[in-house]
Amino acid sequence: MKHAPRLAALLTVAALALTACGGDDSADSSAGSTIPASQPFNDADVAFATDMIPHHAQALSMVDLTYKRDLDPAFEKLAGRILDAQGPEIEQMAGWLKDWDQPVPETGRDHSHADSGEEMDMGGSMPGMMTADEMQQLEDAPDADFETLWLQMMIQHHEGAITMAETEVADGEYADSVALARSIAQGQAAEVEGMKAMLAEQ
Repeated sequence: MKHAPRLAALLTVAALALTACGGDDSADSSAGSTIPASQPFNDADVAFATDMIPHHAQALSMVDLTYKRDLDPAFEKLAGRILDAQGPEIEQMAGWLKDWDQPVPETGRDHSHADSGEEMDMGGSMPGMMTADEMQQLEDAPDADFETLWLQMMIQHHEGAITMAETEVADGEYADSVALARSIAQGQAAEVEGMKAMLAEQ
């Protein structure tokens, strides 16, 4: 067994070599990621899409509450722009998650919640989200108070989305996701300024 010490040394060297090379197609263990480094997306991309889908969905639920109300035409146009922008973005992000073999989050607008009108209470879990109580308050508001309350809430909601988007721009890796985040940050910042101007005119 005179070769045993040498064999043990060779095995140790081999193990170290495998460890050093393991990062080529494995997750970054130091970051605790389960996503292989060879993939074109990272944890920040997954977190962005996973969180922004329900965030957008709540904005669309707020748009739903504008229907059948006697509202200012400029306000109705704003709500329509939000619907037109964020609906397709939800589909885009859901498509990415499916392509990445990641779960697509449920939202208050899913079919499972549509009949009951249930709004998933995610307030506090991500920036700018309304609680279920706040959404109920908005739904119950008379037309005379609705626009002001809606604008105040949507400004807060947009500011939360901007924070989330800026994190993705800083930390994301998937080019399309980073580009969408940059677009969201810029577009919603402009809408925030417009909504503040609308509030000032009331």
